[in-house]
Amino acid sequence: MICQEQHAATWQLARVRTMASALLVSAGLLLPNAPLAAQQISALHAAGPKIVDANGKEVVLRGFNVGGWLLQESYILQTDTLNSQWRIKQGLLRTMPEAQMEEFYRQYRANFITKADIDFLAKQGFNCVRLPFHYDLFLTAAQRHARNQALLTPRNVTGYVDNLSTWYDQDQLFTEKNLEGFRLIDNVLNWCAANKLYVILDLHAAPGGQGTDRNINDNLVPLDLWKRRDAKGRAIYQDITVRLWEKLAARYKNDSRVAMYDLINEPHNLNAANGMSADNQELSALYARLVDAVRAQGDQHILLLEGNGYGNEYTNLTPDKLRVRDKRNLAYNAHRYWCPNTPEAADPNPNQINLIKNLAAFRDRWQVPVWVGETGENSNEWFGAAVEGLNAQNIGWCHWNIKRVDSPASLLRVKPYGSILTPEGRTALLRNVQFANCTPNRDVVAALTQSASYSAPFAPLAIPGTIPASNYDLGRAGVAYQDDFSAKVDYRDNTSWNLGGAYRNDGVDIVSTSEVGGNAFAVSHLNAGEWLNYTVAVTSAGTYTVQLRVLPATTPGRLTLKLGTVTIGSVVTNQQSPSEKWQTLSFQAAPLPVGRHTLRLVVEQPVKQLSWIRFAPASSTGASGQ
Repeated sequence: MICQEQHAATWQLARVRTMASALLVSAGLLLPNAPLAAQQISALHAAGPKIVDANGKEVVLRGFNVGGWLLQESYILQTDTLNSQWRIKQGLLRTMPEAQMEEFYRQYRANFITKADIDFLAKQGFNCVRLPFHYDLFLTAAQRHARNQALLTPRNVTGYVDNLSTWYDQDQLFTEKNLEGFRLIDNVLNWCAANKLYVILDLHAAPGGQGTDRNINDNLVPLDLWKRRDAKGRAIYQDITVRLWEKLAARYKNDSRVAMYDLINEPHNLNAANGMSADNQELSALYARLVDAVRAQGDQHILLLEGNGYGNEYTNLTPDKLRVRDKRNLAYNAHRYWCPNTPEAADPNPNQINLIKNLAAFRDRWQVPVWVGETGENSNEWFGAAVEGLNAQNIGWCHWNIKRVDSPASLLRVKPYGSILTPEGRTALLRNVQFANCTPNRDVVAALTQSASYSAPFAPLAIPGTIPASNYDLGRAGVAYQDDFSAKVDYRDNTSWNLGGAYRNDGVDIVSTSEVGGNAFAVSHLNAGEWLNYTVAVTSAGTYTVQLRVLPATTPGRLTLKLGTVTIGSVVTNQQSPSEKWQTLSFQAAPLPVGRHTLRLVVEQPVKQLSWIRFAPASSTGASGQ
């Protein structure tokens, strides 16, 4: 190991380079986009359990993944029957020439993430972007053609591997400086630097595939990264992975815009059942090669390790077990999905670190930084609780994901486009993924950036007027609303936190509705004990007739409205009729005072759906019947 004095000297040099770069730019001797200008963002390194900048100040990285862009995952695009990017390509190649397919993908990559998306992320207060990418973006056009041929029939995979071996031996892999993968990374680095955001480079689809889930790693054959041997008996995909990181390190080793290298995303199902060791021996050996290869390039970036089991299990991967020459600047990753956020929740295996208690204990035990590279795919309530727990431990995180088709759980919602296998669908997809055509999910932003007690209006609501039931306030469960089931905390339980999955991402169950004269969305499955808050502005004092548009449940229901702590009235629904007819129920409210108030809808007995609440001056309308 290099002594502490040498370590400090290395990062003092980075600081000097930063100052030199700024002087050169100000003097007009260096263009702002020249390589040294990258030093305007301070280089990061590990100092015990912390990530710090060149001045020793701790930096907690909190940001977003831009997944689904440089590697398509089927569920992000709602093409789940196709399951992975290579199967999407396979389907396209059945209906179009390869050149046309490649052109579609070039356009897709040009539209899905642009500077506008990165600017938006920065405005929300995030400070980093994790960039998942596919190794095939670093192949030449001819090399990618060989891989495309392997997509069409399994018998071509061996031929592709033979080609890879030849290219590897002849040093023809990743050598061209203008490969698409490098260009795309450079674009992201420039966009992020303009916003003072760090970038984490994430090899999301490693050569051969790092697991069995082809949707995640786009593998042609499961676990080929670990099992495939070429004609010379080499683990050729591992050799190629090492070669790729050598080239990336050589290119970006002095680029402080890069916070970390995430060497392999989510290795999984590396186990005895799949003919491998039961204790991560293969993963440990490859990490040793990768770490040594990056360091051999003179690159001291933080290297982010991911454990087996989708990034979380670190047996034989702890600092004392890794057989690497230089153990500085290592960090450990966790991917947190569908698990408890409570401080007391713990796993008996100390090397399994997706639970917050284990994560913090691992950091403290080994004195290494830990970071949550992926978390999300849940309700706003879970998001808020996760962020609260991680922030309390000063652990950084990166949310998954920036965009999804027709999803309330992403940062930006992409409109449905049809089928990717039709010309009309592809045209719509290329249009809909553009930032200007996406819809920000403001409730997701609030869940990730606001305190547990935060509450704010979701939309301006006035009395007199109509209040859409789905426009209840922003905020956590117990603050803005109460629902029986508001977060998934057990990966084995597939109960939806939003029975309907429309409009918003809270535990409140929202469905689309075509109810004539009503709102486009309705709150459904209103169970006894649940409630919703609405911030309203009463613009005119007086007595009001209140109407509620409801679809009754199979048993009589009762809804009560309160203004602040004062009950202003209730309605009782009849038992649901066989025709499931909507009802408009009314009551005369006590006089309402002018001002800003909290209106609370309380479910005392179940109601199937509520579309809207309407306040009209009593003098202008009488009580309506059903």
